[in-house]
Amino acid sequence: MKKIQMVDLKGQYEDIKENVNHGIQEVLENTAFINGPQVHKFQKELETYLGVQHVIPCANGTDALQIAMMGLGLKPGDEVITADFTFAATVEVIALLQLTPVLVDVEIDTFNINPKAIEKAITPKTKAIVPVHLFGQAANMDAILEIAKKHNLYVIEDNAQGIGANYTFANGTKKKTGNLGHVASTSFFPSKNLGCYGDGGAIFTNDDGLAHTIRGIVNHGMYQRYHHDVVGVNSRLDSIQAAVLRAKLPNLDTYNTKRRASARKYNDAFKGIPQIEIPVTHTSCTGICESCDCHVFHQYTLKVKGIDRDALVAHLQKNEIPCGVYYPIPLHSQKAYIDERYNEADFPVTNQLIKEVVSLPMHTELDDEQIAFIAKTVIDFVTK
Repeated sequence: MKKIQMVDLKGQYEDIKENVNHGIQEVLENTAFINGPQVHKFQKELETYLGVQHVIPCANGTDALQIAMMGLGLKPGDEVITADFTFAATVEVIALLQLTPVLVDVEIDTFNINPKAIEKAITPKTKAIVPVHLFGQAANMDAILEIAKKHNLYVIEDNAQGIGANYTFANGTKKKTGNLGHVASTSFFPSKNLGCYGDGGAIFTNDDGLAHTIRGIVNHGMYQRYHHDVVGVNSRLDSIQAAVLRAKLPNLDTYNTKRRASARKYNDAFKGIPQIEIPVTHTSCTGICESCDCHVFHQYTLKVKGIDRDALVAHLQKNEIPCGVYYPIPLHSQKAYIDERYNEADFPVTNQLIKEVVSLPMHTELDDEQIAFIAKTVIDFVTK
């Protein structure tokens, strides 16, 4: 059995190396390293894939989220509601812009932000909601968009983990994540489902005016050279990373299909083990079936019951199986974001999840032998 990786980027590269190398060589030969043809082509191709009017590439996913908020004109003191159980970048940019982060609890089954908790947290200062499509599955956007409409709030999707996922609305219509709210951000960090070979990100919107504003922000506030019309930043996707992403984008649906297939195999192996709770897909889906496209499994995350999760992690590592705990500390308990407004009683689910979750290897190159070994190693520990 080949060595198990948490993410096997080298194996993935071997399948697309000709296209990757050709694209990088083209950049080297035309020397258009910033905003070159590869960037513009990737932008158009991603717009077509997502069905969104505007894709604005930028330097990384954190910048993308910050720039989206800057583009909306949010002001210091405005409140932005987001999930307590997620990576810090989501709340980091809120604080950087001197906005007020409002953290709320998540759903016990999907790990995504709880719409009921959002509704409870809204005040006259609330201006936006940031749902995170955690681990590759869309948040409950029917409920979130309804709340936003009721209270006249912006919806900013954090799609860093969900690119390629579909969301089926209650009325039967279907859209890609990143094309559901007012504006969205994503990351092209190498480990993402659509990742480059460095840092990269993008902002998505169907609002022409907002897109125009954001295009200025990412380039020092310039629309015409040396004319600074808005306060901006320096955040651009370089041409070499765009070339890599262009090579990968046509394969994204295949990559996500492979991830779902691996998730089904994990699920089958863990079926009937009472100490293990497998991932739950969106309520509109009956399970991880061949045609299911609601979850792209950026992570495959279990909950373990009545088990010392940290001991399980150590056991996996002893057996040379990489794994991750996403996330071990809730944002409301992080030193940078502690706030006297928060009450532990408001975060029962998050405080439970941080003790139970463990993410297993999940990538496009996993094979049946590896999945079987990983599953057996987990089962042997939890049932001993």
